[in-house]
Amino acid sequence: MKETVLKEYEISPYTMAVLPEVTERGLYSRIMEIETSYIVAMKPIEIMDRSCRFFGSSLQGRREGTREIMGITHKAPIVIDPSNYIYFFPTLSPSREQCAWISHAYVKSIKATEHQTTLQFSNHELIDLSISKGSLENQLYRTAQLRATLSSRIEPETRRVSFLTSSHHRLQKQ
Repeated sequence: MKETVLKEYEISPYTMAVLPEVTERGLYSRIMEIETSYIVAMKPIEIMDRSCRFFGSSLQGRREGTREIMGITHKAPIVIDPSNYIYFFPTLSPSREQCAWISHAYVKSIKATEHQTTLQFSNHELIDLSISKGSLENQLYRTAQLRATLSSRIEPETRRVSFLTSSHHRLQKQ
């Protein structure tokens, strides 16, 4: 059975992973979503950049943001859309074609195997990655730290806006 190939794709809240997929036409991406998967005629790094741009930045801009917030310069996790809590981390240097991008929100567990690490998603799907368990754990921790730092910066602003909005409504009723 031949799989449908999409021409383009943007990360959504349902995206679990963007994996490199070598095809007869070159490097494409396998997208894993909660209930389905796709092949996309774009490299993983192109999908990541397109998705960042869709939400108002670029992959380079998001990486620079992570560096400013946390000082991470290599294999930096990124926020694609903070309002929907979409955070991804690379498994290798993003400049390498073998680099996969994993959504922090869907990682359930990781287990070291003989030559790689098996990652289980919250929907129980498994993937094998050519990365050590320690390196994958480090990426998970760094992404969690980025999420916590950004959430602490965003939530006070959200509460302030909510307070101002509710105060404005009270004033209008008077």
